[in-house]
Amino acid sequence: MTTTRDGASRFEALFAALDEKNEGAFVPFLMLNDPTAEDSMEIIRTVVEAGADVLELGVPFSDPVADGPTIQGSHIRALDNGATVDNSLNLVRQIREEFPDTPVGMLIYGNVPFTRGLDKFYEEFGAAGADAILIPDVPVREGAPFAAAAEKAGVAPVFIAPARASERTLEGVAKYSKGYIYAVSRDGVTGTEQESQTLGLDEVVANIHRYNGAPALLGFGISTPEHVAEAIAAGAAGAITGSAITKIVNGYVSRETEDSPAVITNMEALKKEITEYVSAMKAATKK
Repeated sequence: MTTTRDGASRFEALFAALDEKNEGAFVPFLMLNDPTAEDSMEIIRTVVEAGADVLELGVPFSDPVADGPTIQGSHIRALDNGATVDNSLNLVRQIREEFPDTPVGMLIYGNVPFTRGLDKFYEEFGAAGADAILIPDVPVREGAPFAAAAEKAGVAPVFIAPARASERTLEGVAKYSKGYIYAVSRDGVTGTEQESQTLGLDEVVANIHRYNGAPALLGFGISTPEHVAEAIAAGAAGAITGSAITKIVNGYVSRETEDSPAVITNMEALKKEITEYVSAMKAATKK
C-alpha cells in the first residue's frame, strides 16, 4: 500500500517551533486504557492542556520487560479492565482527532507487530494517527525490517540509544530512527526509583549527535524539573517522563476487592495534581 503520511513531519515542525522559542520538548508517557479508556482520555487531555509537547503512549502488554514496577502496574490495570490492541487503536484515532498537531509516539512491545504482521501493524497505527513507534524489546541490530515496514506505512521508526552504547549501535540508531531518538540516561528499566544520572548526560547526547541522526529525547528516570533542565542543558531536544505521572495516577486508583477492576477515586483532584506537575516540568524546558 502506498501512503503519503510522513511520521517525522510533526516532530520536525515541533522541534523547529520550540527552537524559535528557545525551549525543549516535554514528553509525558501515558498508558492507554489505564485504568479505563475514558479515564485515559481525560488524563491525556489534561497533560496536553497543561503544556505537554508530545504524547508517548503505551499499549498494555502482559510482559513489559523494559518497564519498572510503576508502569508494570498500569499495564496490569488496563488489561484487567479489558484493554486490547484494537481499543488502543480506537483511542489513538480519538487522540489524533482531538489534537491534530500534537506529535504522537507509541511504545509497543514486539509481540504486537509479530502477531499482527509487520506491514499490517504499522499501517494500522499509522492510519489511526500515530507518528512514531518505538519497540523497546527490538534492538537496532534486529531493526531493519521493522524500520522498512514503518517507513512504508508513513510511520517514523524510533530506536533506543543506550547510555553505554557501542559505536556500531549508535550508528545504527542514527541510521534507522526518524522523528527522534530515545536516548537512555542510565542503565536499567523505566522508573523514578532510580533517578537520571546527573553526570555524563552531555556525553550521552554528544555520542548520539556524532552520527547526525534525529534529535535526541532523553528518558529513563526523568521525574523532576531539575532532571528536565539538566537534559536540555546537555543538548537533548527534550525530556521524556513516564513513571512519575503513572505514580500520580496510582495515588487515585482503588479496587473494592482484590479481584475488582481498578477505578479512579477522584478524577478532578487527579487532574489538578497532573496539571501542576506537567506545568512545572514544561517550565523547566526553557533554555
